[in-house]
Amino acid sequence: MQPVYIVGAGPGDPDLITVKGRNLLIKADVIVYANSLIPDSMLQFCRSDAEIIPTASKSLEEILEIIVDRARSQKLVVRLHDGDPSLYGAIQEQIVSLVEAEIPFEIIPGVSAFQLAAARLQIELTVPELVQTIILTRISGRTQVPEREELSSLSAHQASLCLYLSAHHVENVQAKLIEHYPSDTTVAICYRLGWEDEKILTVPLSEMASTTIKENLTRTTLFVISPALNNLRSSTKERSQLYSSHYQRLFR
Repeated sequence: MQPVYIVGAGPGDPDLITVKGRNLLIKADVIVYANSLIPDSMLQFCRSDAEIIPTASKSLEEILEIIVDRARSQKLVVRLHDGDPSLYGAIQEQIVSLVEAEIPFEIIPGVSAFQLAAARLQIELTVPELVQTIILTRISGRTQVPEREELSSLSAHQASLCLYLSAHHVENVQAKLIEHYPSDTTVAICYRLGWEDEKILTVPLSEMASTTIKENLTRTTLFVISPALNNLRSSTKERSQLYSSHYQRLFR
C-alpha cells in the first residue's frame, strides 16, 4: 500500500508550495483539503480527473473515514494542509488514526506564515547581538496553552515572537506583551499572507489591539513582535560571525 501524504501547502501563494508537494498534487488520485484555509488556486496543479474533497464542513471522523477508505482502495491520497503541518496543523489525531489503521504515511513540510511574514517585511528575525531566538506560540483560547507557556512568561525573553491564532484575543495579547516589551516596539499585523487580499500593517505595540479591531482582522492573522522590526532600517554594526575576517568558515 502506498502512503498517504500529509502535505503542507504553504501560507496561500501557489508558488510557495514545495516542489515535492506540487508534484504529489500533480500525481494524486484524491486530494482532501482544508478549503477554508487553502485558496482554490492551489488546486491548479491537480489532475482534471482527480477526486477533490473539501473538508471545512466535515468532522475529523468523516475526514479520516475518507482518507482510510481511499488509501485502502490503492488510491494516491494527499491530505493538504495550510502552512506547515507541524505547526497548529492538528495532524496528531490523523497520525494516530493512520497508525491504528496500519496505513503508512509521509509528512511533507511547507512554508509557514512566519517565514513569509519575515520575507514580506524584509527582515532577519535573528539579528546578531540583538535577538537570536524565535518563539512560535499562541494565546489560550478554545485550545488552552500549558501554564508554563503562558504569553506573559514567554514575552519576558523579548525574543522574535510570532503569534498564531490569537487575533480574537488581541486586547489580552497586548496587555501581556506590554508587561515586558517597550510600548513602542514595532508589531507587524499580517493578515492572510500569500492570499490575494493579503494585508500587512506595522504599528507600535501600544496600538496593536486598536488597529486589529479597527481593521476587523479576526481570522488568519499572524502577529510578529520583534526587536528586529525596530532595527529594520538602522545602520546596525552587528554582523554575523559567518562573515568575520578573523575566522575560517566552511559555510558561507
